Amino acid sequence: MRSISQIGPSTKLCALIGNPIGHSMSPAIHNRAFAELSLDYVYVAFRVEDVGAAIAGMRALENFRGMSVTIPHKVSIIKHLDEVADVDRRIGSVNTVVNNDRRLAGSGSDGPGALRAFTDAGVKITGKHVTILGSGGAARAIAFTLATKAKPKTIFLLGVVEPELKALTRDLARRTGTKTVGAMLRPQTLEAYLAQSQVLIHSTPVGMHPDTKASLVPKSLLHANLAVMDIVYNPLKTKLLADAEARGLRTIPGVEMFVNQAVIQFELWTGNAAPRAVMREVVLHHLGAKTRKR
Repeated sequence: MRSISQIGPSTKLCALIGNPIGHSMSPAIHNRAFAELSLDYVYVAFRVEDVGAAIAGMRALENFRGMSVTIPHKVSIIKHLDEVADVDRRIGSVNTVVNNDRRLAGSGSDGPGALRAFTDAGVKITGKHVTILGSGGAARAIAFTLATKAKPKTIFLLGVVEPELKALTRDLARRTGTKTVGAMLRPQTLEAYLAQSQVLIHSTPVGMHPDTKASLVPKSLLHANLAVMDIVYNPLKTKLLADAEARGLRTIPGVEMFVNQAVIQFELWTGNAAPRAVMREVVLHHLGAKTRKR
């Protein structure tokens, strides 16, 4: 393990920017990964209100290698960057910045992190009917990534914020050509679209601590041909996942997407294969410690 005394003029800096940032596990995850590979990198978190000034600082500091970007800056940061990956420009937000000789490139790791979690679990998306619950930022990132890279047959979007839902349905269909159906999340629409689907992705906060007994999906709708992902990672096993497991379905917990998005960032910044198992261990330890304190 590297000590703080080893940080010097050649140390590369990576950082999280956002507001708030006090809850973030990212410093623990990335610093542990840097140490595991003996890389001369350090990761810190900054509460930032003026994203333009933060980006100007990144350009000015020669050793500033990368950023993680969280709320409320994922959208507003784009105008300050030199390049943005095509799929992320369609999504309209990024959460990762890489500094290549003061040329700043933005991309998103949430959608690719989710897709990698499906791949690792042996769940194929191509040609499948996929239902996504929610229409916010995470749903948007996942839906665009799947539509662009995994080619599902149909994406059913069920949301509760009508303008947001309509915008995502329209953008996804126009910008990717994927057959997209949007509907308000109601018992009858949920039943109808789940019956046609082979993949369910839950991307709302329902079921997150402390309301861990909540689920949007009645157990009776979880049919035998369905694979279920829940992007909520606290608790590690949500009620939705527990219900799906009880019915013998393949499940993908939110912690896998969370770890994968950090792995993607790490590899973009360092050019090294990330120590995924170590990073996952940090997350599980952190979440386990929080559970023990309750």
